[in-house]
Amino acid sequence: MVTRRAFLLGASTLPLIGAAPASPLDIGRSAADYWIRTASLGGNDWQDATLHSGVMALYRATGATKYRDYTLSWANKHNFRLKTGSRPHFADYQAAGQPYLDLYEDKPEPRRIEAITKEINATIATGKTDYWTWVDALHMAMPVFARLGHADYGDKLYKWTRARLWDNGLWWRDSKYVNKNVYWSRGNGWAIAALAKTLDVLPASSPYRASYVADLRAMAGRLAQVQRSDGFWNVNLGDPKNYPGPETSGTAFFTYGLAWGVRTGVLDAATYRPVALRGWDGMVKTALHQSGKLGYVQGQGQQPSDHQPVGRDDTANFGVGAFLLAATQVARI
Repeated sequence: MVTRRAFLLGASTLPLIGAAPASPLDIGRSAADYWIRTASLGGNDWQDATLHSGVMALYRATGATKYRDYTLSWANKHNFRLKTGSRPHFADYQAAGQPYLDLYEDKPEPRRIEAITKEINATIATGKTDYWTWVDALHMAMPVFARLGHADYGDKLYKWTRARLWDNGLWWRDSKYVNKNVYWSRGNGWAIAALAKTLDVLPASSPYRASYVADLRAMAGRLAQVQRSDGFWNVNLGDPKNYPGPETSGTAFFTYGLAWGVRTGVLDAATYRPVALRGWDGMVKTALHQSGKLGYVQGQGQQPSDHQPVGRDDTANFGVGAFLLAATQVARI
């Protein structure tokens, strides 16, 4: 079973479309167009899967078929298959299932979800629940389980991870960081995005909704407390002096999750709409080049010290994907 269920900021801080400030969707299109224009089709691992999750969200929001066609070209390049490696049932390899499912919903050809369906069924058949040992895995795989009608098993995997990495509204990246004051921004971004995407497809009657809503609200409360004055979040949410500076990927995921929560009524709009809009405004004003290039994206890693210093020219496909997800939700609040 497969299921899925304009705000204009000050003219001084946004690119202009004609004589008016650009809408969030216009800005998202600028970022997507730059990436499509300058980058080649990539692999089918989590990095490009995250990009194409954002591209497909932009397609649904705008109706512009060139975005769907771009993702379809990528999926066809990989024949809708998943990356394979030495780790069985690895969440990073399952992430490609998200844009594959998006394409299936657009045109339900069975081959589009054959590989991801087979993989999720095989994961469930093992009976194991300890696959998600790092917080990133929540985003890579949790929404896939829910969308394929296996939210029950996904919840078992989530609870296993939560019992080990959750700390009162924030997440440690993995066991190496437990009980340390290191709450990696993008790692927490993966988590809030996973909750938003999963809640988006769960029916109102789902027995798992209440606990996910509670976790998203707890995360929102902690995130609001540590947002920077410029709208960004630091790479270490627990220590603003640990490699401080603007960072886009975590900020984009937080903006997405908070805006989604406001739009759906999960979060109080009076409290969290300003937080989400500050995040969006900060990214547009500071990280987005006039060309559409998105900067200040920390490279692949697992901790604040990775790929430092993070600069305005540093970009990555997964950061663009997160920014596109944020654009589609900010446009609706």
